Amino acid sequence: MSNIWITSDHHFGHANILKFVGQDGKPFRHDADVHTMNEALVEAWNSVVKPEDIVYHLGDVAFANSLHYVNQLNGLKHLALGNHDRFRMTEYYAVGFLSVRGSFKRNRNILMSHFPIHASSISRGAIQIHGHIHQRPSPKGPYFNVSVERNAYRPFHLDEILKWQDDYLAGLEMDSFLREMGSS
Repeated sequence: MSNIWITSDHHFGHANILKFVGQDGKPFRHDADVHTMNEALVEAWNSVVKPEDIVYHLGDVAFANSLHYVNQLNGLKHLALGNHDRFRMTEYYAVGFLSVRGSFKRNRNILMSHFPIHASSISRGAIQIHGHIHQRPSPKGPYFNVSVERNAYRPFHLDEILKWQDDYLAGLEMDSFLREMGSS
């Protein structure tokens, strides 16, 4: 059986993204350049994702001439478009995405998209998994931010998110959950 992973905001090829800081308070390295960042992102992804795993990427995957890095990423990949995803659809399929959409829904309990949506659009007991806001915490409510800066630049495993959903429904907020899980 395949594992399911969810992530967002890799921004391959985007020099300005080096200014963003991970939850551990550190960027990639003080001397990182775009190539170093791109390679580190591939390495972090492939350290947890196996070729047969399913991965939902929730947008802002690459800039400029850097979409080819997706070819190096393990897994059966699906893309929910983000505000910086501006390639032609054929280009996303050519680098290995199996589907490209605006959002994904897993049963009635999980909605996945790039942006956090208004809580009134989320069913009671359901969660919305999103990216876009990088290292900042999700809005209060049923939101889980999977931006790469939130988990040491690795995708989140769906089981982690489902555990959080159970804890959220029991009253634990995401930042407390991540500290408890030891994510950085």
